[in-house]
Amino acid sequence: MLNHIYQEEKRINRAIERTQNRRYNYPMAETVTELDIVLRLCMAFAAGGVVGLERSSRRQVAGLRTHILIAVGAACLMMLSIWLPQRLNGGDPGRIAAQVVSGMGFLGAGAIIRMGKDVKGLTTAASLWLIAAIGMTIGAGMYVAALTAEILALVALMLLNKVERKIFPGILNKVIEVRYNHSGEPNTESALEIFKGFSIKSRFMYLYPGDSGNKTRALFNISILDTFDVSRLVRTIESCEDVESVQIKDKI
Repeated sequence: MLNHIYQEEKRINRAIERTQNRRYNYPMAETVTELDIVLRLCMAFAAGGVVGLERSSRRQVAGLRTHILIAVGAACLMMLSIWLPQRLNGGDPGRIAAQVVSGMGFLGAGAIIRMGKDVKGLTTAASLWLIAAIGMTIGAGMYVAALTAEILALVALMLLNKVERKIFPGILNKVIEVRYNHSGEPNTESALEIFKGFSIKSRFMYLYPGDSGNKTRALFNISILDTFDVSRLVRTIESCEDVESVQIKDKI
């Protein structure tokens, strides 16, 4: 009876050891040479620079330098994930990489700006997260995957932006300042009729009658599509007989 219990205990211990070995003994990672390190870091620098240039051209918060630093840093950490198991004869190559993915959420959140009801920077935050993934992919030596992701990212940022604006144009809020050539009561109905002819909604108007030699001004707050040719509207309003000049402003 005692012998049976002893044999059963040994069998259970061997099963536990096999489970632990399967859980903690990972296969050896690929060997990363010094040439690989330089090549991958340079490729990450280029990948981050290309996407960063596109973001900088649109005057985004995170631009050229930010994207380069993230891509190079992600590649460096990915190579460290590969190098440590190689040096320590075991370990999980995905641990550091997992921390990079979760940590990018904090940096991406810093690029998102709320302006009233509008939210700016979501695309830039997504590009930061993507460039970190591309950097990690380069660091892991998956060059084809990194190049494909880079090309698709540029297509989404540069080409699809134009397609999206054409299909789903954004709405801009502008202020039209109309300065009249007299200091009396202006004929604002003519400007309102012009807005109506262009299918533009005028939400409210401020009127500043002329006094002490100043001429009358009228401010119209309007909503227009971002694809609308504002110069046509300006020329049409300036053609009215009592209008001296017209200016377009973003706010009052």
